[in-house]
Amino acid sequence: MSKTLRLLFLVTDFFFIIYWLITFFHLIPEEYLYQDYQNELLVIWNWSFFPLDILISATGFISLYLFKVKNEKWRAFALLSLALTFCSGLQAIAFWTIKFDFDLMWWIPNLFLLLYPLYFIPNLNTLNIKMSHYKQNTTTNHPRCGCVFYVL
Repeated sequence: MSKTLRLLFLVTDFFFIIYWLITFFHLIPEEYLYQDYQNELLVIWNWSFFPLDILISATGFISLYLFKVKNEKWRAFALLSLALTFCSGLQAIAFWTIKFDFDLMWWIPNLFLLLYPLYFIPNLNTLNIKMSHYKQNTTTNHPRCGCVFYVL
């Protein structure tokens, strides 16, 4: 895992948790709240992101831990965290676009969430199975029928 990705995971995951604590305790000054914040439906819409954002933080922190202890499963958790981060940003940007609300205070962080994963996802090819511990290009016969099987 690159130092840049580690830093982005730490910052993003930490700020998700901070954002939800600030939101829970109503610490954002009213002038910085999104448009129609008093609308109960918009408050519910915002809180609908809570499980997703906390899952993003959890998978990001798990990925960092697994990388630290040299467990290859870090890649799967990193990929999941990045995909969920992309989805979180996409959903917010789609909503603000449909609503015709173009407040940079909310667009910039959500564009960040939408775009930064796109740089790292292609490098986390979790389907690339390391085959070095398997026999290469050999065959074996099944004991009963004699069918030939290729052993990877």
